[in-house]
Amino acid sequence: MAAVSKSASPLKAALAPALARFFSASSSPIRSPSSSASSDASPSAAKSSASAAPAAASSASTSQPPPPKTKAQRFTLDPASSSTPPKFPHGFLATGLHCGVKKDRSKLDLAVIISDRPCSAAGCFTRNAFVAAPVTVSKDVLARQKGIARGLVVNSGCANAVTGAQGLEDARAMSDQLDSFLSASSSSDGTGTLVMSTGVIGQHLPIQKILQGIETSTATLGTNFSAWSDCARAFMTTDTFPKLRTRTIQLGGKEVRMVGIDKGAGMIHPNMGPPGPPHATMLGVIATDAAIEPASLQTALTHAVDRSFNSISVDGDMSTNDTVVVLANGASGISEISQDKTPAEYEQFRDELTDFAAELAQLIVRDGEGAEKFVKVTVNGAPTYEGAHKVASTISTSSLVKCALHGQDANWGRILCAVGYSQPGFEIDPTKVSVSFVPQDGTPALQLLVNGEPENVDEGRASEILAEEDLEIRVELGLGDESATYWTCDLSHEYISINADYRS
Repeated sequence: MAAVSKSASPLKAALAPALARFFSASSSPIRSPSSSASSDASPSAAKSSASAAPAAASSASTSQPPPPKTKAQRFTLDPASSSTPPKFPHGFLATGLHCGVKKDRSKLDLAVIISDRPCSAAGCFTRNAFVAAPVTVSKDVLARQKGIARGLVVNSGCANAVTGAQGLEDARAMSDQLDSFLSASSSSDGTGTLVMSTGVIGQHLPIQKILQGIETSTATLGTNFSAWSDCARAFMTTDTFPKLRTRTIQLGGKEVRMVGIDKGAGMIHPNMGPPGPPHATMLGVIATDAAIEPASLQTALTHAVDRSFNSISVDGDMSTNDTVVVLANGASGISEISQDKTPAEYEQFRDELTDFAAELAQLIVRDGEGAEKFVKVTVNGAPTYEGAHKVASTISTSSLVKCALHGQDANWGRILCAVGYSQPGFEIDPTKVSVSFVPQDGTPALQLLVNGEPENVDEGRASEILAEEDLEIRVELGLGDESATYWTCDLSHEYISINADYRS
């Protein structure tokens, strides 16, 4: 790691005073990064934004309603319009910048998050056999540090997957480079940097540009919204908006804060598990100032991921890089949570983490490549959760179902077909299965099949429900008390266009 060893000493010398000043001061940022609100939007989103001004002027002159908002306008976190201003967890800094992985200099491609103290850390990773180099390195860091970490570095534009020995060396260099900065802090001896990469598979990283970018990033770290927004934008590839959310909860009599970032729009059908054998991309990070022991944090994350990121699908393709990590630094001042010693507080934290993870995961589906529909698939009445989850997954990944949703065709036979071949680990009884479309405006559900008998479906009402952006497919199996939920989208012509020329 010659590149790291050469830069580590001057990096420590140059940055130790600044780092010490920050960690001994209040939560004000070292320097607030700045970027355009649309700096990393997709071409289609940029085109929509560019046409918004003349459209609005025309609307004003003719008294026509304004054009519909783009996904970026509707789902990007905006402090100005939020009912409650976002609160970021104490003790964390973030930044995002352009270092040269992406050709377009206006697009951010390097994100860094650090804590002012060691964190409990947990991760869930792809089970794809062609596991990417950064996944291997992050697993190694968690194992070597026994569930303790302090930083995260993420690049977009290149997945560093299927890149052999050089890819592993590059991923380790990214971790070591940020570690060299963290070890310069006089406030803590703890290090441990996790690594994520996303983008094109089979290409080597421009590692020297990334290492220089990591060094540059340490001068732009901040705690305010601008810093976290830039960080979220640096995760993006074909995403049309940055997926950044915050949450505040009461835990142990104190306020606890969470911030979450994820990315993904294509190659989305995660199946992640905790580190250890046998175990375009979905990436996610949640940072919190809660205090929780590492083993309990891993258990909570595994539970949360099964019910959130492992319950979404855009196209049924599991990536080589899928990773979700949680960092918990205890800066809120609450007593340490433990599954064994404080079970009530643990369950509250686990459930809040699960709900927050589900909120983040749903943003990925909403931003699915070419997606026009956001579809909740609920399967009730199964003998096991795992079986209900398998049925919901099978419906969500059916190309025929997804095409029917795009065409607003109430072809519920395709749903039944998917239920029938789902192989959930128990026998499906066709005489007990019911299917309905559930509108999201509070009006009654439209029953399609009841106990295996088809209903006389009002096709007009079905078309009205399917014309909406949000809807639910609900399946009742009549075999038990377990339920599972999946979130998916339709399959459109634009999805094919995006992925037919992804590398060009």
